[in-house]
Amino acid sequence: MSQKVKKREFPTAYTVIIIVLLLVQMLTFFIPSGKYSTLSYDENTQTFMVIDANEQQVPEPATQATLDKYGITIQLDKFTDGTIYKPVAIPNSYQEIEKEKRGLTGTIRQFLESQINGIIDSIDIIVFILILGGVIGIVNATGAMDAGMMRLAEKMNGKQKWLIVIITTLVALGGTTFGLAEETVAFYPILVPIFLLAGYDTITAVATIYLGSAVGSMISTTNPFSTVIASNSAGINFSEGMGLRVVMWVLCVGVSILYTIRYAEKVRKNPEKSIIADQMASQKEMFLKSHEDGSSVEFDFRKKLTLIIFALGFVIMIYGVQQLGWYFTEISMVFLALVYILIFVVGLSEKEYVSSFVAGAGDLLGVALTVGVARSVSIVMETSFVSDTVMYKFSQLISGMNSVLFICVLYFVYIILGFFIQSSSGLAVLSMPIMAPLADVVGIDRGMIVNAYNWGQGIIGLIAPTGLILVSLSLVQVGFDKWLKFVTKLLVILIIMSLIALSIGVLI
Repeated sequence: MSQKVKKREFPTAYTVIIIVLLLVQMLTFFIPSGKYSTLSYDENTQTFMVIDANEQQVPEPATQATLDKYGITIQLDKFTDGTIYKPVAIPNSYQEIEKEKRGLTGTIRQFLESQINGIIDSIDIIVFILILGGVIGIVNATGAMDAGMMRLAEKMNGKQKWLIVIITTLVALGGTTFGLAEETVAFYPILVPIFLLAGYDTITAVATIYLGSAVGSMISTTNPFSTVIASNSAGINFSEGMGLRVVMWVLCVGVSILYTIRYAEKVRKNPEKSIIADQMASQKEMFLKSHEDGSSVEFDFRKKLTLIIFALGFVIMIYGVQQLGWYFTEISMVFLALVYILIFVVGLSEKEYVSSFVAGAGDLLGVALTVGVARSVSIVMETSFVSDTVMYKFSQLISGMNSVLFICVLYFVYIILGFFIQSSSGLAVLSMPIMAPLADVVGIDRGMIVNAYNWGQGIIGLIAPTGLILVSLSLVQVGFDKWLKFVTKLLVILIIMSLIALSIGVLI
């Protein structure tokens, strides 16, 4: 009697992050601990505070002379107006420090504590995700989402490709201008069913939304959290190198759209060609429950009004982030306000309303926890004091190279750094004061350093488990291995394009 062989499955998003966390913890035993001295501006006392590797604090007057004294090529007003709001690494100040002896107990404590602190540090994003899930649960309970999707599916029949073109372009514009990233988790519950009704799979939905955000942010033009803060930290205006960025944005977004359409149309014509063909039936059951029996829901005035109010929340969110500098507290308030407004519109009983909200929030609880646990990897790097050491070693490696080799190696350096340091602003203020002066040594424009930083730390975001991709995949319950199978060729294409653009940029 033959035994049925159990099929091996790729680990879940949570397990992948834990594996990465354990590997990083192992590396901290071999990488020396070290720190750069940092300089930060205290707006209360209107002075600079310099903190050295031994945590000694030295107050300094907030003048350009002080910045010159420490070799920081940033204009004073960038500190006083709040543009540079994080401690800046002081060039040539790296010192190796004694590594903390953790032992088995200390290592276990760090492993557990980093996850708790990761969740605490990410609480604003987690709250946003849970409130969003609750609102979606309410809207779904009314049948408004189902009715609206069916109406949209009828109108876009034969025009499915434009879904990919329009959504990717709009999200990429948000990424390049104001850093639209974590906010995109709000789009999946709405757009995934639309893609499925169009004949595509959930990989196509992730590609359209996530690639738009990731590639748009990678080729950042005016994103204040990457290009602007990196340029200021490098001592230049963010407009330097803008021409090359605009050209690269058009090319990279265009390539991403064509790549996604090619895959999506192949799936639409033959669902067996889908990378997740074995999941298609279960995913349609999950996202299109009310359509499995062929039934339709009447799209009446109440449902239309519900969707209009729901959509208005996204319009306000995008405007607030782009124009008013909102972050997740303000965004969460917008969607929480929708919870109270929809009470008077949807027509559900009090019990149905509350149950729908709680169930919707519960559906995204796993996603919310994944966000927090992913942050733990950076926390381990920070608490082990190895981030600065990695930065120092790489700066030593690339110093003295010729211009083309320098910029290409620097690009890969930022790919590695971006894997461990997912905060674009954090990586900018840590690395730019160190890397930007090296541009003067090899005779290239500092704007190219900013481009190498943007494109390197951005490209790794397509596959870094410490970033947003696992959160996105969790929303549609697609394995990380399936995503790697889909995106690897595009990743290689974008890397080659970046290297060619950087090489041309330092030669012209």
